[in-house]
Amino acid sequence: MTDLNEIEAVAGAVVQAGGAELRQRYRDGDNDGNYSTYDVKAAADEAAEEKMLPVVRRAFPDHAVFAEEAGTFAGSAPYRWIIDPLDGTNNFAAGLPTFASSVAVLQDEEPMLAALHQPATGETYLARRGAGVRYEDQQVTAESDIDVEAATVATIVGRDVPRDSDLARQADDIQAAVDETVKRVIDSWAPTVHSGLFSRGQLQGLVQFHPDEEEQTVTELLATEAGASTRRDGPLYIAACDDETLTALWQATSDVR
Repeated sequence: MTDLNEIEAVAGAVVQAGGAELRQRYRDGDNDGNYSTYDVKAAADEAAEEKMLPVVRRAFPDHAVFAEEAGTFAGSAPYRWIIDPLDGTNNFAAGLPTFASSVAVLQDEEPMLAALHQPATGETYLARRGAGVRYEDQQVTAESDIDVEAATVATIVGRDVPRDSDLARQADDIQAAVDETVKRVIDSWAPTVHSGLFSRGQLQGLVQFHPDEEEQTVTELLATEAGASTRRDGPLYIAACDDETLTALWQATSDVR
């Protein structure tokens, strides 16, 4: 069986490798890519993944891997890696510093570990099942003493939601309901960045609707290991800093569900 400390060390190296590539391209103002109505596919995505994928493959050739750009690699071990080289591509392309490289590792399809690195700010998070969340090597939690009416909540939707008129309408209704309940709603274009902030109490809630797997695994492991209160109804997932905030967010979205 693979040593979990070794997996953790490799995961940290992977996000640092991707982050170094992104940091240089960001400083150079590299916004090359294919732009569409709903998304951006930046050249930096592929370039960062080319730095990240070999680190995993060399360390664990028997582990399965899903890489956002290169696709799926089969493996015989009970581990599967999910590589997201650039979460927040639209932000990166627009020159905004809110983006990250991330990886998640599943064991028998159960999330076990997640790591993310924000190249523009140099911040790193690591969540490990049963061991909590570390931010810059300090243990952190989602605990917050901010009341619901003063809370800041991030809403996250998957890439396919805007393309489906029914799902897009539901997402808008969810966001409007949350907006009526808390002080501020952030429409997240970098889910792992905002889940990191949530995991150390800087945000008071996360609301996910049909999230993409590469962000969902990282986001939910960070929330769970940070001690958040969570609840799910099909494709809708809510995490909050405490039970009171969770109840308020859940009730606010009840009509939408």
